[in-house]
Amino acid sequence: MPNGPSEMTHTGGDGPSAVFARLAEMVYDGDDFTQVYQAICDAAATLVPGCAHASLMLKENDRHVTVAASDDIAAQVDALERAEQEGPCLDAIENDAPQVESELARSTQWPRLARRAIAETPVRGAAGFRLMIRGRKVGALNLFSDNAGEFTDKSIDQAILITAFAAVTLTALHEHQEAQTLREGLASNREIGKAIGLLMAFHDISEGRAFDLLRKTSQDMNIKLTGVAREVIAHHNSKFD
Repeated sequence: MPNGPSEMTHTGGDGPSAVFARLAEMVYDGDDFTQVYQAICDAAATLVPGCAHASLMLKENDRHVTVAASDDIAAQVDALERAEQEGPCLDAIENDAPQVESELARSTQWPRLARRAIAETPVRGAAGFRLMIRGRKVGALNLFSDNAGEFTDKSIDQAILITAFAAVTLTALHEHQEAQTLREGLASNREIGKAIGLLMAFHDISEGRAFDLLRKTSQDMNIKLTGVAREVIAHHNSKFD
């Protein structure tokens, strides 16, 4: 985990629009999940009023894993949540409403976490916001303040906005990577590769357009891609028999 904010956090006067634009660029440039996870945490630590540290925890089967954090303190509080089996992140994953405790010293929600966070870290306030991707509860964005009472209504509204943007960003990245994986798999299939080549040659279209035509035909006719490819090849061969 990084010891401090990355270059992503230095947005100056550009504010949220510059940060969100950079997140979008990462997706369209094909950057990996690790970079996007980190950018989300850095954006939250920068843009949410009162937030000094941020982390992203995802649910992987029965485990909760911190995939990125703005600094070591955020990662440490996540570890305390897992150790005590309570906290805003764990609750946020399962609940619609944001989980906010602006003064951990008065916490009745997570007393074990509160005691350890106060004793072992500078954190005095915590909040968790559920992350949904494709209708599934996949994790939570976690925010921590170093002073009690710093999480206000404005903080919560901004955190909700960032979490929603993160969900859109990660959904787009999932779809981008799945499409790329599918393309690579198809490229190794000789029949599909040949069909794409024929479509490109006889219809003067790009490889991407040829691929999209094959895929759409497969979906519309409920036929496997390999079956559509064989039909394209057979149709071409029949013209020259």
